[in-house]
Order: sequence, then C-alpha cells, then structure tokens
Amino acid sequence: MFKAMLIAGAGGFIGTCLRYLVGKLAHYVFSSPFPWGTFAVNIIGSFVIGIFFGMAEKAHLISANMNVFLITGFCGGFTTFSSFADDMFLLMQNKHWGYFSAYLVLSIVLGIVLVWLGRSVVKPA
Repeated sequence: MFKAMLIAGAGGFIGTCLRYLVGKLAHYVFSSPFPWGTFAVNIIGSFVIGIFFGMAEKAHLISANMNVFLITGFCGGFTTFSSFADDMFLLMQNKHWGYFSAYLVLSIVLGIVLVWLGRSVVKPA
C-alpha cells in the first residue's frame, strides 16, 4: 500500500504542477472573470481520465501501478472533477438515476454551501 501511495503521489505532483501552469497560462491569455483555468483543467481532465479508463478497461494497456499513477495520481492532482465526471458516467451507464441525481445535486449544492460555511467560520484577523 505504501508503494501505491508513493506512485499516486508522484502522479499527483505532476498533475498538480500542470494544473498550476494551465491556470497561469489561462490568466495570461484571458482577462475575464470567467474561471478559464479551472474550466480548462476540468474539461481536459475529464477527457484524459476517459482515455486512461478506456486504456485500462477496454484495451488492458495500463498496469495496476500505471492506473494508480495516471488515474488516481495524475488526474487527481490535475483535477478531482475528472473523477466526479467518471463517477457520474458510471451511474448513468448503469441506469442508477436516483443515485445519479442525488450525487449531482448534493455534490454541487453541498459543495457550494460548505465553501460558504468554511469561508464564514474564518474570521478576519
């Protein structure tokens, strides 16, 4: 398990660094209130995790260690939205519409509410 954690951490480091660079590039290219950097990594990450899962499930081209490195590590460091999108896809694919709806609504609504709550509990110094 420790080896898998190190492998995931290495992938996460690369994904996180790339996320940072994409954010900086987007800020440089676009001067807009729209969060282009976050949008870009979320959309790109969703496509990339789809490729990696396809390579693992359909083509069996990814070993267990590469799965941890690429999917858990790299995609997790680049964006956790990619995992959310894949979870949603699997729920749709398996026609778990109730779980799909609950996961979608609760993730978005509770995520926003908890960001607000977290910001609210921190008092200015």
